[in-house]
Amino acid sequence: MFQKILIANRGEIACRVIETAQSKGVACVAVHSDVDARAKHVAMADEAVSLGGAAPAESYLRGDAIIEAALATGAEAIHPGYGFLSENPEFVDAVEAAGLVFIGPSSTAIRAMGLKDAAKALMVEAGVPVVPGYHGDNQDAAFLAEEAARIGYPVMIKAVAGGGGKGMRIVETASDFAEALASAQGEAMTGFGNADVLIEKFIQNPRHIEIQVFGDGTRAVHLFERDCSLQRRHQKVLEEAPAPGMTEEVREAMGQAAVRAAEAIGYKGAGTVEFIVDGSDGLRADRFWFMEMNTRLQVEHPVTEAITGVDLVEWQLRVASGEPIPMAQEDLTITGHSFEARLYAEDANNNFLPAIGRISHLKFSDGCRADSGVRAGDEISPFYDPMVAKLITHGATREIALAKMRRALGETELAGTVTNLGFLAKLAAHEGFSKGEVDTGLIARDYDQLIAAQGVTSLIVAQAGLFAVLPSLTPESGFSLWGALRQSFDLSLEEEVYPVAVEVHSPSHIAVQALGDTFEFGCAAGVWTCDGQPVHAHAAERRVITVFAGQSVAFQVVDPLDCQTDADAAGNSVAAPMPGVVKALFVKPGDVVKKGDRLAVLEAMKMEHALLAGMDSVVSEVPCSEGAQVNAGDVLILMEEGAE
Repeated sequence: MFQKILIANRGEIACRVIETAQSKGVACVAVHSDVDARAKHVAMADEAVSLGGAAPAESYLRGDAIIEAALATGAEAIHPGYGFLSENPEFVDAVEAAGLVFIGPSSTAIRAMGLKDAAKALMVEAGVPVVPGYHGDNQDAAFLAEEAARIGYPVMIKAVAGGGGKGMRIVETASDFAEALASAQGEAMTGFGNADVLIEKFIQNPRHIEIQVFGDGTRAVHLFERDCSLQRRHQKVLEEAPAPGMTEEVREAMGQAAVRAAEAIGYKGAGTVEFIVDGSDGLRADRFWFMEMNTRLQVEHPVTEAITGVDLVEWQLRVASGEPIPMAQEDLTITGHSFEARLYAEDANNNFLPAIGRISHLKFSDGCRADSGVRAGDEISPFYDPMVAKLITHGATREIALAKMRRALGETELAGTVTNLGFLAKLAAHEGFSKGEVDTGLIARDYDQLIAAQGVTSLIVAQAGLFAVLPSLTPESGFSLWGALRQSFDLSLEEEVYPVAVEVHSPSHIAVQALGDTFEFGCAAGVWTCDGQPVHAHAAERRVITVFAGQSVAFQVVDPLDCQTDADAAGNSVAAPMPGVVKALFVKPGDVVKKGDRLAVLEAMKMEHALLAGMDSVVSEVPCSEGAQVNAGDVLILMEEGAE
């Protein structure tokens, strides 16, 4: 086993690797950007080295600086985590050339699976089934359109060097192909520096099932399957293991296909072979096809760890240090069921737009494993992926594990930024999903149901009113010459306004009226109660009161002097929803646009976001330029009504 390793990553995965490594007596070196100098992974490590900068290109993608840090600190090996340099074969070569060990597969294996088209050709040779499609070098738009017609619509356009849903488009009809192709190629060039795409048949009732494999460079084993079908914008949201409806026959067929894939490239370390599965008639051994292989540890690896009892990071360390695979295939078994929910700082009601801000309060449920790279007080940066945590539950059955997940989501307390916590709770409670009816289209089909406002009770509003006045109470509060002190104010939640009336009888006796109901709150030994029941937990910062009542409900205390005076109030401007770079502009002053037309593309938090016209109008001014760095709220385009 190594004595010291360097983790070439940040956030949740860096913390995850450090946890296992230190438990095995391995010292850990963290690297960090300037904005991550006080991050959780830095605090956990035995020592840390600054890479400078903020954006990934200035920090976590600086392979030469990372290798220098490893050599300077005496690290023997580098663990790449996932993302950043984890699947960069040139980095692997440089690590090994420096006399260090790369904790992962060889550069040859990464290159073999790095381009989807070449990987599929390799899989055909290895006897692994692949989806019908075109994976060749001809990238002429007219030729690709002909291939799409030959394959038959609907088709999927995929960036050959892609991942994470980038450079991917579903095309339903031939008339939409040209625009979708241009869009996918543009996003692929931005994200990967390679605009090439492949075309595949789009499976109508698809499930995304992947197999965890582990190799030693010669032989490989599989650690069964994970179902990752619940996705939004082609990115996973809630994963589970084993897959609902899986039979031993299909599991054996998929497992052996994944092992053949791994052994065909001499794979070493942890990897995942992803399959698209036709679930229209149950799971069948002749209806799964290879999609791609991720030559790294996956985000969702904890569900595999939960059902097998295996620590995959420990296996990575042991095999990379020269030990054999710790277990044989026949020794691996499945125990129970596990779920993982990805908690992100993102707005599910606004097309999952990433959010930034400071986490003012964070507490996870005791009933789950929470893998997180942030703490209360940390900032969600615009430079990196906005993941807050992964919540993992395990139970003897799927029903038990899912019930634990529902409870864990309900008990998670988070304030300070917008998150997808409420969305995850609705997804975990979805009737079809609860029955095991999963496919990749579920979220899109039931999106409106999953983002619908849950509504608040008068008691929750009253408690928010109570918490709003508590900080201002003094021992003398509540007494005046004429009786109890009274105060009225408004609380806002999304687009609703809730008038609240508070009557302070004493610092330990407060009455609150909300939505026509009056509640008497009392405090004894520091505990506030109403009708003998403790009030919900809460967090208060500035004028935001967050009540944790099985969901995080963030009320804004309305300032009566506030008024909206900016251009957005008139609806005649398009502003940046977050900090980012103006990747593309499609309009100029004088252009006539229709509602829904694409005006610009903003690149932020590793994703491209299209900005659309909200009405029929004429472009009056474009006060930005392509390539410009903008802040949240900056006006990018000014509009005038009057389009014909």
